[in-house]
Amino acid sequence: MATTQATAAAALAVGQIPALAVATRLAETGRATGATASAAAKAKASVSAARGAQQASRSTTRVAAAAAASPRSVARALVADKGWSSRQFACLDRLWTKESNWKVTADNPTSSAYGIPQALPGKRMASHGKNWRTDARTQIRWGLDYIEDRYGEPCAAWAHSRRVNWY
Repeated sequence: MATTQATAAAALAVGQIPALAVATRLAETGRATGATASAAAKAKASVSAARGAQQASRSTTRVAAAAAASPRSVARALVADKGWSSRQFACLDRLWTKESNWKVTADNPTSSAYGIPQALPGKRMASHGKNWRTDARTQIRWGLDYIEDRYGEPCAAWAHSRRVNWY
């Protein structure tokens, strides 16, 4: 038993095997004792915490990277974050191309609709950020929430728009 612990500790120290593998193997065999058990538990907890943090940051990282790109890229990432399919993004793309051509400063002087989603009035988007007049991400987040609340999903909003020429 002492030999197994020593071998595992040595392999871990020189980086030959991952910490989680050592912790798992020693726990499975019941050979983890004393300092080795403590080190194995710490390694397992550290790896588990790192995996959780990595998963939580994937969405934020994808959206942040898209923010430097086009409004469509931002929307594609946010649509995926809502769990909607690429088909839903295609409907959203058609809808917002028709409404604003994805222009952040699109303004309809006859209705006071504004921005990518053509919020009516535009200041409604202030609920999602003070920068609603100029920030694509703020406008898109507001627009997606509006569509979800009112229609359930982008394809339903697009179907409504095709029927009555507004959404």
